[in-house]
Amino acid sequence: MDWWWRQQLADEGLDVLIHEQNRVVSRAQLLAAGRSGVDIRRRLRSRRWQTVHPGVYVTHTGPVGYHERLVAALLYAGPQAAWSHYTAAEQLGLIKPDDRRPVYLTIPWRRRVRARPNLVITRDAHWENRLAAVIPPRSRPAEAVLEIVGLSSSLDAAAAVVAEACQSGRVAPEEILAALTGRPQLRHRAALRSSLTDVAQGAHSLLELRYLRYVERAHGLPAGQRQRAVDGEYTDVAYLPYELVVELDGRFHFAPRQRWRDLDRDNRAALRSEATLRYGWLDVTSRPCAAAVQVLQIMRRKDPSVTARPCSPSCPVR
Repeated sequence: MDWWWRQQLADEGLDVLIHEQNRVVSRAQLLAAGRSGVDIRRRLRSRRWQTVHPGVYVTHTGPVGYHERLVAALLYAGPQAAWSHYTAAEQLGLIKPDDRRPVYLTIPWRRRVRARPNLVITRDAHWENRLAAVIPPRSRPAEAVLEIVGLSSSLDAAAAVVAEACQSGRVAPEEILAALTGRPQLRHRAALRSSLTDVAQGAHSLLELRYLRYVERAHGLPAGQRQRAVDGEYTDVAYLPYELVVELDGRFHFAPRQRWRDLDRDNRAALRSEATLRYGWLDVTSRPCAAAVQVLQIMRRKDPSVTARPCSPSCPVR
């Protein structure tokens, strides 16, 4: 694959290319457009341009922003380089951008690129099979998620990335599962299959995954309906036969607007004759048995025959 910018340079010219690249340009692009090395050096000496990486420049004198750094990194890495890992996931809209992260790039296995500060460069023998059909080049959505999973220090961190990416609506659990077959050595691979199944059933966050596993399943509670649409919103878990809603929130809300939003949601559930139990991160991770007891108590108001099981000898669920 040739450099992704050559066709645009031929069709639209150098000025349009530089504009589209957030005023970033490489020496290779300038020479391809007929500019001389003397002209490049003159602009750098006069400080009208700045060097970001060897052979890559910004055509202004101000601060170099995040999006400029992304393009500069890609041009520095040279032919057949692509955004990958967190950078690809951000540019694909799978995860929230964070300009404190380094820029992640992948190049073919046969190539080598000298390391630079704030760049993470990976070599991949299967690079060509994992690219999205977009310009500038980047990993496909499912591949970007698995690349991040491979860097994740824990299964929780891996599951959180999978849940966030799937919640974006830009990648489906089935796509990630399909891509997983091409990565037999991936870290957390076996456990990830289970997480993807849970995400496909509607768990949209790490907290929802933990509730499903450690509160509902661990105690044999009836299965809830996840992400039920009602009153223009989505409930995290609804136990419809028992008129019970469980809302899960891993954030701490100090803003009055969010507090009133939660209260309004609970009040509307009450108007539907539904009880609401609301749990945060500490409730689910540190006190899952206590949460299971409360869920069971509400269920038994509607059906005293509902059964559950203790998850350990000391579990209070009976």
